[in-house]
Amino acid sequence: MHDLFQKVSENIGYVLGFLVVVVALFLAALLLEKAARKKNAAKGPIFSTRKMAMIGMFSAIAMILHLFDFPLPFAPDFYKLDFSELPILVGTFAFGPAAGVMMEFIKILLKLFIKGTSTVFVGDLANFAVGCSFILPASVIYAFRKNKKNAILACCAGTLVLTLFGTAFNAVYLLPAFSKLYGLPLDTLIEMGSTVNPLVNEGSIISFVIACVAPLNLIKGASVSIVTLLIYKPLSPIIKTGAGM
Repeated sequence: MHDLFQKVSENIGYVLGFLVVVVALFLAALLLEKAARKKNAAKGPIFSTRKMAMIGMFSAIAMILHLFDFPLPFAPDFYKLDFSELPILVGTFAFGPAAGVMMEFIKILLKLFIKGTSTVFVGDLANFAVGCSFILPASVIYAFRKNKKNAILACCAGTLVLTLFGTAFNAVYLLPAFSKLYGLPLDTLIEMGSTVNPLVNEGSIISFVIACVAPLNLIKGASVSIVTLLIYKPLSPIIKTGAGM
């Protein structure tokens, strides 16, 4: 815990920037959710005490799944797949886009308190941003019309945005940030990709993210979407009753 607070104090500017991103995404999600509620003539508060308790529970489940990440054979070991977005997408379908952003943030916060950060918050911001790129489009589309057809459309849109944003985000921000953080030339990171994936061209960050990052995000989005579509309807009455909806 002391080590975490020390890292926060040493990187206060970055942490404050992280929080600005969190607040901005939460406010955007809240505005979109209010628009959806107005269209559907929804009544009652956006957040109730019981709903907040359910959000906390889903966030805790997501954090546990986040800890059980694993590498894939077509990407370097520093890229790992986890299924923490599964409970968050289920919870976001039930509670709305603003709750989804909250769950993503609480997941990261819990992980930081339990495991700390090995990337001086760089990887944690990346996980939050990429996670939101998946759950936000999906939950906003579903919030405006809650039926099976729209749920499928929402999951497809979320997976597409996750894949495109996650790929571009890695090329523009994450890989250069890791290069600076660990004092490694960018070409060294790309070479680590070429050793496990023959589709990565030497010195080409574009081929790296297309061959290593895009498939990982596509697998994550598709698998989480499929499971969510299978389990959400049976779980929905239980979740909403538990949340006092």
